[in-house]
This record gives sequence, structure tokens and C-alpha cells, in this order.
Amino acid sequence: MEVIAIGPHDRSQNPLLVEQMHRLRARVFRERMGWDVAVVDGQESDQFDELNPTSILVVDRGVVIGHTRVLPAMGPTMLSEAFSFLTSSSAFAPHSRMLETSRFCVDTSTARLTPDGIHLATMTLIAGILEWAALGGYSEIVTVTDVRLERILRRVGLQLRRLGETSRIGNTIALAGIVAVDAQSIQRVRPRQYKSTFTKLNQAA
Repeated sequence: MEVIAIGPHDRSQNPLLVEQMHRLRARVFRERMGWDVAVVDGQESDQFDELNPTSILVVDRGVVIGHTRVLPAMGPTMLSEAFSFLTSSSAFAPHSRMLETSRFCVDTSTARLTPDGIHLATMTLIAGILEWAALGGYSEIVTVTDVRLERILRRVGLQLRRLGETSRIGNTIALAGIVAVDAQSIQRVRPRQYKSTFTKLNQAA
């Protein structure tokens, strides 16, 4: 199991991984969570995929089992364009060292569990997001998520600062919040067998 990042210029070189991540999104957000999302040929996508995001993936033996999408928080984002009702105007102040993550999803049917009973792919993806953000010089991550993931973050010692009230969307209770990016948080959530391609690149530099 390994975390990889696919940037805007990497997509044409990784067509199978890109297809798999969109299929995973369809299974999770349409089928499991009941969200009203656009699915074509079994793949979910939206207008924010056209903004040259980076995709952070968890890949296990060539199969994508985890995904999140990353965009600069100061540009057009899912939170600002589609879920602004989850924030209060005074609580959310995007800045140049803040990222937005969206479409966080894990294939829980195939993922192994950590000793704490959390899916290994979930912990690996969280660690990968924090590591990628830290290597890029970012200090905060804002996200639209649900109360289930908020509980997982709390269990592993990460504080999600809510930006507003919760709201029912599909089968989930959604919320927006901010997580700090720092070395202590990365160490706290990183699984023992954690591997990422950007760790290797950073060590080689």
C-alpha cells in the first residue's frame, strides 16, 4: 500500500489510475453515501476536476483504494462554490498556505484495519494528505467532510475545527472544518508500514 500524488500534468501518464479513482468516487458518493452527484459510465466527476487539481491516491497492488482531491483554498473550491452554507462568514478566511481537500473516499470493502480498528487505507490517506501539504509549505487544510470522519480524526488525536453548523446531505451529516498541518500531526497518524512516493522524492532531494 502506497500513497501517490497525481498532478495536472501526470494524468495522461496514469490513465488507469485516474479511471479507477473516478469509479471509486462513484461507488462511494453515489452508491454508498447517496449524494446527488454526476456519474457517467460508472465514473463520478464535477466541475472542480477541471481546475487542475492534484489527486492524492492510496494504491494497493495497482488498485486505487483511497482518494482525495487538492486545490488551493483561495481559488474556486467546492467549499466556496457548493457548500458555503456549511460555514459562517467570520469563521472561514482562506489564505495562501491553506489547501482544500474534497472527495475524500476509501474503499472500505478491501482495506485492512489498524490496531485501533480504523481502516488502514483511511489512515494512510490522511497521513499522505498531511505529508503532501507539509512538503508544499502549507499550514492548514480545509475540507467538507462528515461527522463519521470527524470522529476518526478525533480518535487519532487530530482536531477538526468546525466552520459552521452540520447539514444532512444524502445519507450523511456533512460539515466543514480546518485541520492544522504540522510534523506532530503527521507522526501521530502515520501507520507503521506507511509509504509514499513524495517521501522518497523528499529523501532523495
